Amino acid sequence: MRRRTVPAGAPAASATAAGTARAAVPGPSVTSKGTTELDAQAVYFVSYDGLVNNNSFQKNGLLTHKGHQYAAWYTASRHAVVARRTLGSATWSTVTLPHRLKADDSHNVISLGVSATDGRLHLNMDSHSDGFFYVKSAAGLLDDPAGTAWTPSVFGAVQTTLDGLALTPQFTYPQFVATPEGRLQLSYRAGISGNGRNALAEYDGARWTALGEWTSATGTYTSEHGSSTARNMYLHGIDYDTRGRLHALFTWREQNAAVMCSGGGITNHDTGYVWSDDRGRTWRDDAGTVVGTTGGSDRVFVGDGGLVVDPLGPDHSLMNQESQTTDSAGRPHAVISYVPGRFGQCTTDHVADRTAHGRAFHLRKTASGGWRKTEIPVPLASSQRTKLVLDRYDNAYAVLPYGRIAAASQASGYTDWTLLYDGGGLNAFGEVVIDETRIRADNVLSFLYQEKSAGTTPSPLHVADFALPA
Repeated sequence: MRRRTVPAGAPAASATAAGTARAAVPGPSVTSKGTTELDAQAVYFVSYDGLVNNNSFQKNGLLTHKGHQYAAWYTASRHAVVARRTLGSATWSTVTLPHRLKADDSHNVISLGVSATDGRLHLNMDSHSDGFFYVKSAAGLLDDPAGTAWTPSVFGAVQTTLDGLALTPQFTYPQFVATPEGRLQLSYRAGISGNGRNALAEYDGARWTALGEWTSATGTYTSEHGSSTARNMYLHGIDYDTRGRLHALFTWREQNAAVMCSGGGITNHDTGYVWSDDRGRTWRDDAGTVVGTTGGSDRVFVGDGGLVVDPLGPDHSLMNQESQTTDSAGRPHAVISYVPGRFGQCTTDHVADRTAHGRAFHLRKTASGGWRKTEIPVPLASSQRTKLVLDRYDNAYAVLPYGRIAAASQASGYTDWTLLYDGGGLNAFGEVVIDETRIRADNVLSFLYQEKSAGTTPSPLHVADFALPA
């Protein structure tokens, strides 16, 4: 493991109007703080080219709250496990829950959420277009971790509803999102791939409420090859910025393969963007036009103008559910990946073509209000996805498949992407799970990864930690 620093693109110091020296903003760097082992024998199987213990759409498989870090996974016995440690500690304390993974399906991840209003930890588990399993801790567990025993008794019974609230019989992609005032929202898909709708539920510290669906599967999309009349929106993320605005970047997946040049590709097309200033009740496009109301009859759909911020047809194996974040000014950033046109205008095998020619791109909204896209000059060498985070100086870090870390400085306008860490020695399978909350807590980039294995032989699960610029 090694440390490298990308130049910030600014002088060592600058003079203020008063004539005093001011240190330059540092560029990105990573310094390894080592790895810890969560499980020597975590469940292992490959499905949909991924692993159930670290899939890009988990939000969150790893999170930090009030000086402690929490992780969740399935062990070799297929039991769900949740663990915690004090930040900086090499020792994790684990609790095995009374739920076992029901299928060899990498969609059936565990997602964690925190409701700050009552100090509970929430887990949603084991779903792919069917029912889910839900557990929440005792109130106050996260408020006083040092004074609360970490035992199975602090978790409630496994439920198949949200405390009695039934959502949909076709439930997938649970993502917990904490609101600025401490409520907890659950984003999920109702329906199936190519014919689904995004929806929200909300927990206020006393009960769950279904807010309803906010996207539609209807409308007609026509490419140069054919048309489709059903689809679903795949989110790259759903996040509140520091000012309370909710952001979501996404791609559409069409149901009808006739829109593609080849049946071996993926029907994903375009990168779109919507935002909400009323906690996800009303959705607006990039220009501010209302395009949907959660729980209402007018929902975001493919025919709404103003949604697309980066157009791309369905012939380049554009990946869904990659990554997004927001900077200190509240502007959205995303990583998307696909096979650029210089390698051909028709992918015929999305796994092979993305592995051979796939590239990740940094897409962001600029201070002037436009959108800018920059290619990250590191071949994916994988069909898998990349995660994106920003440090306290708004430098960008892309954690590529196999745990490689590339970065670019804010000072350069994110044009100086450079590989800082090559993942050597990790033996990571592919995708990693980022702790989106830890950077704000102690300026450390943490990610969860699982070692490569064969067949269904269990393998070690780890957390790697990297210090970012102080």
